Amino acid sequence: MTQLMTRIFFALAALGLSLPLAPARAQRDSAPVKSALQLLHVQGRVHMLVGAGANITIQLGDAAVVLVDSGLPEMSPQVLAAIRSLSQKPIEFIINTSADDDHTGGNHNLSQAGHFISGMVGETPGASIVSQIAVLNRMSGGKGAPPELWPTDTYDTDRWALFNDEAITLEHPRAAHTDGDTSVFFRRSDVIATGDIFTPDRYPMIDLAKGGSIDGQIDALNRLLEIMVPRADEEGGTYVVPGHGRICDRAAVTNYRDMVTIVRDRIQNSIKKGLTLEQVKASKPTADWDPRYGSGDAFVEAVFKSLTAKK
Repeated sequence: MTQLMTRIFFALAALGLSLPLAPARAQRDSAPVKSALQLLHVQGRVHMLVGAGANITIQLGDAAVVLVDSGLPEMSPQVLAAIRSLSQKPIEFIINTSADDDHTGGNHNLSQAGHFISGMVGETPGASIVSQIAVLNRMSGGKGAPPELWPTDTYDTDRWALFNDEAITLEHPRAAHTDGDTSVFFRRSDVIATGDIFTPDRYPMIDLAKGGSIDGQIDALNRLLEIMVPRADEEGGTYVVPGHGRICDRAAVTNYRDMVTIVRDRIQNSIKKGLTLEQVKASKPTADWDPRYGSGDAFVEAVFKSLTAKK
């Protein structure tokens, strides 16, 4: 998309106009959407936007909109058009679940479609971009992201809370996918946006370079299961919007947690026997799930290195 077209998209949005985008009904645990942008109603005030890079969660308040993640920068005009098909209210918060480009690339573009009133002298227009402080540290350090993409509001504890016509709680699992992950629980809507802590259609992406770990990943999945309440037979009830993939319920998260735990335990047992990384890969500890998720080599390598790293 050309720069001129991008400006036209945002100009239309500022005037309250947008391209039509018809919401589709969410299909729980159905096949992931692989086409262009699609908007799915999860439940309550929460929608999921698919196709902009990472999944984007949209929560609609009476006076403002809250986003979880912002997708890729080149998708921002279409993302904003989708948001405007649901609400003309300003975006107040953009919550980043990690520092990954496909979760943060649209931060600046989408923040310009909103405003957070801080009450401080000299505040500038734009939505508040929220993250755990490790995300800001990584985006602002070395060859990180451009400053306009950096979070503007951070928390350095394990839990933080916001409000937008329902309570929104942010939790920071230590060293899961990365060391800066955030899961976002919309309490009245009963929906959790997990970022890449949970990706039901692929093996976990444990980013060791960004502080991720296999044990932290399992702890984070167990914490999700503690929060989730099924309607019946482990299904329905609390729904999850993953970083990538389909909307899921507690049964799907449980099965995924079990898979990750079994693979971890198999690799740990091989390490105790003195097997090398190549020998562990040759033993195929992910063979039971490769037909579903594809090659497990990258996951096995990340688990092996996480378990053998010096503490």
